[in-house]
Amino acid sequence: MTIIRRLLKHWLLIIVLLLILLVAAPPLLLSLSDRQEKSDTDPGRGAALVTQDIFGDSFTKVTYLEQNWKPEDSLWFYNTTQGSNLLPYDFFIALEQPSATPAVAAPPFRANENMNRFRYLPQRATASNPDGLPVGFVKDGYLKKDYIGLTCAACHTAQINYRGIAMRIDGGPGAADMVGFLKALTDSMRAVRDQPAVQQRFVKAVLARGGYATADDVVKDVAVYTQRLVSYNIINHSPTDYGYARLDAFGRIYNRTLEHLLNRRQLDNVLQNFLSPAQVQAAMAGTGTGDTLTSTQRDTIIQQVANTSAVEALKKELFINADAPVSYPFLWDIPQHDVVQWNGLGNNAGLGPLGRNAGEVIGVFGTLNWHESTEYSLGSLLAGKGIVQKAIRFDSSVNVENLRRIENHLVSLQSPMWPVDVVGHATSDQGRLLNGKRLFNSYCASCHANIDRDSPARRIVAHMSGLDEVGTDPTMANNSVKYQGYSGILRNEYVGANVGNILLDKKAPIAALLTKATMSVLETRDPDKSFVRRWAEWLRNMAIAFFGNEIKPSNKQGSYPIDTTITPYASLHAYKGRALNGIWATAPYLHNGSVPTLYDLLLPAACAPAAKQGECRPANFMVGSREFDPVKVGLRSEGYEGFRFDTTLPGNANTGHEYGTADTVQDGKPLPALTEQERLDLLEYLKRL
Repeated sequence: MTIIRRLLKHWLLIIVLLLILLVAAPPLLLSLSDRQEKSDTDPGRGAALVTQDIFGDSFTKVTYLEQNWKPEDSLWFYNTTQGSNLLPYDFFIALEQPSATPAVAAPPFRANENMNRFRYLPQRATASNPDGLPVGFVKDGYLKKDYIGLTCAACHTAQINYRGIAMRIDGGPGAADMVGFLKALTDSMRAVRDQPAVQQRFVKAVLARGGYATADDVVKDVAVYTQRLVSYNIINHSPTDYGYARLDAFGRIYNRTLEHLLNRRQLDNVLQNFLSPAQVQAAMAGTGTGDTLTSTQRDTIIQQVANTSAVEALKKELFINADAPVSYPFLWDIPQHDVVQWNGLGNNAGLGPLGRNAGEVIGVFGTLNWHESTEYSLGSLLAGKGIVQKAIRFDSSVNVENLRRIENHLVSLQSPMWPVDVVGHATSDQGRLLNGKRLFNSYCASCHANIDRDSPARRIVAHMSGLDEVGTDPTMANNSVKYQGYSGILRNEYVGANVGNILLDKKAPIAALLTKATMSVLETRDPDKSFVRRWAEWLRNMAIAFFGNEIKPSNKQGSYPIDTTITPYASLHAYKGRALNGIWATAPYLHNGSVPTLYDLLLPAACAPAAKQGECRPANFMVGSREFDPVKVGLRSEGYEGFRFDTTLPGNANTGHEYGTADTVQDGKPLPALTEQERLDLLEYLKRL
């Protein structure tokens, strides 16, 4: 509602813009249509084959499961930009893999074999992806400069292999090792910065592409972007390795937000608590006198601080621990949810989807150029402070137009059905299926609704379960509530919460800061477009997103802590249960990926001491392979050298959600522990959802 209120405040400007629109209507309305770019109809959707990879996986055929998307729908989703600026585009194309012999040219970093190692899905060149980038990697533009950027598809497209056939699943949970990817990318950039032979080859390759005028310009940007990667890795380092198929996305989004909110005065005061006066002066030198800091100024400060012994203390003071990795959520039915995210942080009503997606772009290296400016204000004049007042302007690379279109695109996506043509029928025993349905209704349906996957009227009401009830690893939920961050440029602003507005003090809850920051991003008008078009498109996007969203505000359902004026975010101490259609394709399980198969999820976390041959969830298992296990319903978790998932490490607990693993009472009815046959029958039913 904040943006709507601001629209009303600026009514005069809106009227002027509408008059301009009437004059320019014929050509402009055409340019503002929601038509997609020229469709790419490659029937194979550009999927590349892999004969053998580091985990022994291979596939000689790629098939797509029926999800109500045509090839052009998938390719549009893969290749539509959202405002992500990881590196200059020519840098990514020219970059070599890290090598122990810098005098000899190494293979390209972006080579399919290398990107597949990090479990990004390799692609052939297509009309919408002429350079053959992996799924979800695109050429993105901001202020007349091209960047390599990430789209939603990089983390939300799955692949499952079975006996040489690869099944691509749109909107499925990705298997990417983003941390390993970024570390390797940093090593490659360091080699360019520090090794003359590598730098010479790199500069020559970049200049040949025509985006840079001189070698000095290239070398200067190499230093800038290498330092940004180094700083990002330092800020977000976690003592618990994420491995494949997981990321602490919220921790990293929070830290990116906190980094950009810092103003000069607050940062100067914090530095004085940890550094000597000379070190503070050196760190802040050349940052000017304004209260806001540009990206270049932040880079300079972080580079100075990174070389001091106080870097860890400053990290703890300024940022949060990104130590709560969770599985990448699957996206089918997301637009139909009442609330989203593992802990229900995102309300899906009104402008909620746009805010959620803006936060995601911040996390994948959207550029934020927030700065101080002056503006004329009648309110300031009436308050006796003069007609001119200082204000913070929110400029960013985030492509709000495309975020809205991507969210609308997901409305038609459906969950994948069990792949009979590849794996075969689950079972033809109707008695087992009926027993599985009975068990689902008794043990699962109270938290996991059974929906019609292809009904246009479907709605997903999330069932929120408090941490004490569900018992799963609490780290992610706790982190979203316990941390506060410096409000910086947002200080003294108001943020709406379920129990009323929160006034942002010097430090404020990170959930409030993220909400305010993403709403501020949505105020951004596209700086790459003309004045009239940027305002017209912005007004149109806000109106369509707000009034076109069929999801309306509603109370969360389930059993969870209640928000109060003292603890306005208490309800985030909970996890979401959603409909299980397509659940067979989303391994590993639990929010933190700590259980490899659905069969294991139906076992107790630990075997009883007296049980000599009892089954329980594995305490350690391998992650990385895409090979499917249709019996236990999950991915291969042993018999190869992948990433070892250790459930004893912080944030990795596989406890909780032990429904059916022991005799219990639910709603006054006794629920005995499931037998092995009952577990298998229940699995047969879950495969059909």
